[in-house]
This record gives sequence, C-alpha cells and structure tokens, in this order.
Amino acid sequence: MWPRLIQQKHVIISGKVQGVWFRASTKQQAEQLGITGWVRNTKQGHVEAVFQGDTVALEQMISWCHQGPPLAHVQAVDVTEESVDSLLTEFMIKY
Repeated sequence: MWPRLIQQKHVIISGKVQGVWFRASTKQQAEQLGITGWVRNTKQGHVEAVFQGDTVALEQMISWCHQGPPLAHVQAVDVTEESVDSLLTEFMIKY
C-alpha cells in the first residue's frame, strides 16, 4: 500500500470571522478530517490557517472554510499551495 501524499495549504479567511468561534470550529473540523496544522486570528481581522493532509481531506476542509461556523459570514477564502517542509503532528490554535 502506498503512503498517502501529504500536501500543505496556507489559507486566509476574511469577512466576519473573528468573535464567532471560527478558530475553535476550524480545529474541530480539522481533527474530524485528520488534518494537522494551525489556525489563528490576524491583526487585520482575518483568520489564517495552515492545513496539512491528503487531497480529499484538504478539499473538504477548504470547502468548510467558505461557510465556517454558524455565526460567521465569510467573504473570501484565499488558498496558497505550499511545500511541506516538516510534517505537523497535531492541529492547534495559535494565540
């Protein structure tokens, strides 16, 4: 059996995404999908995240980011493919 190919995506989510449980919901969703990485608020009012996982899980995670938790109002999701320099072992909220 072939090992799964891990990819990394850097994501910036803008809109009403702070103060609506976006980071906690992102962590919960990522853990359900088996994604590692991190999420944090930015000073500009966005949510920034790095996701590592296989193609299917990443597509599902990014699709979820377009909606977010119930109180969020997402205006844009900017996704950049990045090289995987080191494998992350968990998903965490950065403060």
